[in-house]
Amino acid sequence: MRLRTTHPTARRAWIVELRPSSGGPQLVCQQCDHRGALPATASARSAALEHLAGHARRDVLPPYLRTCQCHERGCRWHPRHRGCAGPIRLLLARERGGRLWRLADACTACASVTEQAAMVPETFLCTAVVSSDSVDRRRKRRPRGPGDHIRVREMLSYLAAALPSHTGAGARLLAVQCALRMDSQGRVRLPIGVLRSLRLGRDPLPWSELEQARWLRRTPIVSGSAGRVVVAQVLDEMLFAPARPDRRSAADWALRMAKSGCEGTVDPVVRLTALCLAAHTDPSAGRGCAETDRIARECGLVPAALYPVLDRMAASLISWSVGLASGDLRWELLPKGGQCQQAVGRSSGAGSPEG
Repeated sequence: MRLRTTHPTARRAWIVELRPSSGGPQLVCQQCDHRGALPATASARSAALEHLAGHARRDVLPPYLRTCQCHERGCRWHPRHRGCAGPIRLLLARERGGRLWRLADACTACASVTEQAAMVPETFLCTAVVSSDSVDRRRKRRPRGPGDHIRVREMLSYLAAALPSHTGAGARLLAVQCALRMDSQGRVRLPIGVLRSLRLGRDPLPWSELEQARWLRRTPIVSGSAGRVVVAQVLDEMLFAPARPDRRSAADWALRMAKSGCEGTVDPVVRLTALCLAAHTDPSAGRGCAETDRIARECGLVPAALYPVLDRMAASLISWSVGLASGDLRWELLPKGGQCQQAVGRSSGAGSPEG
């Protein structure tokens, strides 16, 4: 348990509020006294997230000086829990239906019990560096950073906070691909083959959901590639980061995992759940464990709706269970290339006690 410090520490918590006004939404920052109306064409959510990201980029602290800002304020941002512990990470939280956004340093324990929140990978705050030297550019394009499953896990967690809770599974699968395949300016050219692999095809609903959420907008195709690609502009500027080869590799991995064991279904909920479980699975052991609420939130579901989906995944799950005491979801995936077999040892409903 981390004890509360008695010495003043650097503030690493920033809050912006979106207030309605006669001239359109107004962005108000509690830290820098910024107050200004947003253009009619701007996404209020993206403007809020970009303003918060600017604070985080400017107010950099060494890891050993960062403290849990939630704990410093008496842990009033979440319900009571066992104690403050774990690594310090940036936590993005949404309140009042998206009218208030907060970015703050928080420990793992506080982050896990904060509602409508997601950890923000530090790579999201990086600024792309453009070099005129072709050798330097080739060196910067080499994939680096975390593995594909970690990058996809971070993206799913971020989208759980950035997208409205009612966003469908198809739109979330689409958002993952767009966020991982876009360039440093937020532009994405999504081949129609990717949509077919996701079993979305020409379904306009996922695109419409993301456009209504002002997360992206489709742009007309001026070249002769109409019908083969869909061009869009991602409006969430907090996602703009370098290391595009890493993100494209993670996008291909996400595409494969969303199809693994789901060849017989077109239901995007099953495919998104398969991707989410794969992203949270230890690759060496084939097993995973995470908070049930977290997995359900990343799939756009409530926990009660998640259990029937897990029961339908007999082609990719050996077993799953929910601990009554901890509320953690545990599962084991079928080995890659293994024969599809009937899932065994699965629990139903709230699961069986562990230990």
